[in-house]
Amino acid sequence: MRRMTWAAAILLVFSLVLSACGKKDAESVVKELDKVVSNMESYQGTGTMKLNTGQQELTYNVEVSYQKPHFYRIKLTNAEKDITQIVLRNDDGVFVLTPRLNKVFRFQSDWPQNQGQVYLYQTLIQSILTDNSRQFAVDDKSYVFDVMANYNNGTLARQKIWLNKSDYKPLQVQVSDANASVMVQVDFTSFEFGPSFDNTTFETEANMKSSPSSSGTSDQPTIADPDQSDVDGSANAGTEDSQDAVTPDKSTDSQDGKEADGKDQATKDEDGKNAAAEDEEDADDTAASPEADAATELQVMVPTDLPQGVVLKDSMDIVFGGLPGVVSRYTGTYDFSIIQTQPKDMAATYTGGTFLDLGFTIGELTGGDDQKTLTWIVDGNELRLTSATLPETEMIRIAQSVQVDATK
Repeated sequence: MRRMTWAAAILLVFSLVLSACGKKDAESVVKELDKVVSNMESYQGTGTMKLNTGQQELTYNVEVSYQKPHFYRIKLTNAEKDITQIVLRNDDGVFVLTPRLNKVFRFQSDWPQNQGQVYLYQTLIQSILTDNSRQFAVDDKSYVFDVMANYNNGTLARQKIWLNKSDYKPLQVQVSDANASVMVQVDFTSFEFGPSFDNTTFETEANMKSSPSSSGTSDQPTIADPDQSDVDGSANAGTEDSQDAVTPDKSTDSQDGKEADGKDQATKDEDGKNAAAEDEEDADDTAASPEADAATELQVMVPTDLPQGVVLKDSMDIVFGGLPGVVSRYTGTYDFSIIQTQPKDMAATYTGGTFLDLGFTIGELTGGDDQKTLTWIVDGNELRLTSATLPETEMIRIAQSVQVDATK
């Protein structure tokens, strides 16, 4: 009997030792994650992303593909609106594609090296590797890391990352604000390391063919050279020559049906909050053109989450970069304007700016201390939020809340 008791005790101790040896701590997991990323050649994942940054929760289906060294394809689909946008990086640059609307926009950037996204595996692992104050936990299926969020977005403070115990594949990501409210959540439904991709996976033209255009035609989009003007002789809407056609103080107000002169000098609002801007030199931006008249009517988009104390001042139709558009001006605690256009099949290049994570797409912030402009593409529309007073965090929050105006 005594021998059986000793045997049972020895067996129990041996089992506990084996169990302890099989349990990994944060340091060992981090070392293995570093090796996984260093040796990674490619990956492909799918899932859903929920954004709680506006008044209404938005859900997107996400497909992400990566091929070493720097090829990315991120497909974001809003099932409710039946709109798909593709963020693509290849040897030609960074593109935002809207296949159904036959629109292509090109940026000059080293994204995502300088600014990752919540659904990119490298971004998630890098945030774990670089945060020495990381918190670590283990549940039945996952290693869970709680680390600082680093998305160049001041509203996002921390993120929790669930990784599969067996292979370190991502399972879920929750990004929270300073009040611990979950603002972004990504749930991965599948993830594969080492897939082989077809040569066309990261090609712009092939991705534009992945969905028919809204016109139902097979016409190919024109990817314009950013250094050249478009077919009607006007400069690309994304170039420095035309990007300031309308700013918070550069009004296109008209009286008795007469258009304002494009060279009117901007003046400060009565509250003196906006900085004075330089004289306008591009009168063509406020002159009607046959191309503009033939364009389809805009679905006006407005922010649904305005900063406290801010109200709509006015809204008017304009022509911007030879294209019809709408400018809406807001005043109060902050003063800013939003210009909306629907560029034709063309590419726009924005240089010297900083890429910002808007969740559903990427935006670019340009300008200096006196005035900044955030430019982004959504549902085939190009939007420009310009202000001399808005903090960057508020610009991001406003951009994330922009939706089609149901009253229009």
